[in-house]
Amino acid sequence: MKNLEDKAKQYALRLLSYRGRSVKELEERLRRKKFPADVVSSIISKLQRAGFLDDVALAEALKREATKTKFLSRYGTRRFMLSRGITREIVDLVFSPDEAEDIDNASRLVEKKLKIIDDLPAEKKKRRLYQLLLRKGYPFEIIESVLKGIKSKEV
Repeated sequence: MKNLEDKAKQYALRLLSYRGRSVKELEERLRRKKFPADVVSSIISKLQRAGFLDDVALAEALKREATKTKFLSRYGTRRFMLSRGITREIVDLVFSPDEAEDIDNASRLVEKKLKIIDDLPAEKKKRRLYQLLLRKGYPFEIIESVLKGIKSKEV
């Protein structure tokens, strides 16, 4: 039993060395390797006590990644975090209702995209930007305010 637990711990640490994982993700990966449920729960509790597994810290890091590098909206970021196995309670804890951050992210994304599609006709630019913001999860009101905020000659 000790040998099996050591193997599970080594596998879990290897997975954590690649990227941060939620408790749910790590549990699923350990179960997929056919480790017994009692070994899985034991390893997860040991890793949590040691500070290797922290869903709140992971949620904050995922939020930062989603908003700063992926330019996702609050809704898109929440979806991203939930897909990574973060519980709704932790997602709600990490989020503050800040529409200004969404507007800022959408504006930065539009500015970045405008550099790429600069030679397109104005109507086509606007349509592409609108669709891009929709895919990123921005609500209609924010999309409209961001697109209106851009100088009319650019779009």
